[in-house]
Amino acid sequence: MPRRGLVAGPDFEFFRRRYFTPIEVAEHNQPEDLWVSYLGCVYDLTPLAQEHKGDLLLKPIVEVAGQDISHWFDPKTKDIRKHIDPLTGAQRYRTPRGRFLHVPPQLPRSDWANDFGKPWWQGSRYEVGRLSAKTRNIRIINTLTSQEHTLEVGALESMWEILHRYLPHNAHAASYTWKYEGKNLNMEYTLEENGIRDEEEEFDYLNMDGALHTPAILLYFNDDLTEL
Repeated sequence: MPRRGLVAGPDFEFFRRRYFTPIEVAEHNQPEDLWVSYLGCVYDLTPLAQEHKGDLLLKPIVEVAGQDISHWFDPKTKDIRKHIDPLTGAQRYRTPRGRFLHVPPQLPRSDWANDFGKPWWQGSRYEVGRLSAKTRNIRIINTLTSQEHTLEVGALESMWEILHRYLPHNAHAASYTWKYEGKNLNMEYTLEENGIRDEEEEFDYLNMDGALHTPAILLYFNDDLTEL
């Protein structure tokens, strides 16, 4: 990894997070900014929506923008769920919201273009990352300025990914030493791997409000400022 002043780390100009929370996906809920998640992954369907703008077959997809649509899919085949059409007796895609892009019509039609290659839900061309199945809250306290922020992060995110989330609050976050209970954090590790346990289930068992005991990570300023 390239040196960043006194702190070694990735180049955040090209850094790409692996995980997104359901709340982050829900923020992309417009035709011009359209994300969905299914089967544990997150997809940016904005290019698809722009390509087929005005097409009625896009409507069912726009209606679920920002949502998880795993229930559309068979987890074994990773294809849209199918059923037997009572009219034809043939196996068809199950589309309760109505037929959508790349789903063939029930009956043969001469105006249906099937030269699009793979359907949009197959392959990884629209994939941007994985959906965080488990999230947790942490507090990040800047000991230099005493500013404090609470972030929702994925349980499997590395500290570098968490630092990347924190950048909008402090563009020089990579110039700080990150510590928990006086110990330097390994930025390659997750919170749990750094000994920051997720005690939510224990608090629930004790009927206590876990929000009152959110772990705090302390940032200690080094002598340089990084330029991002």
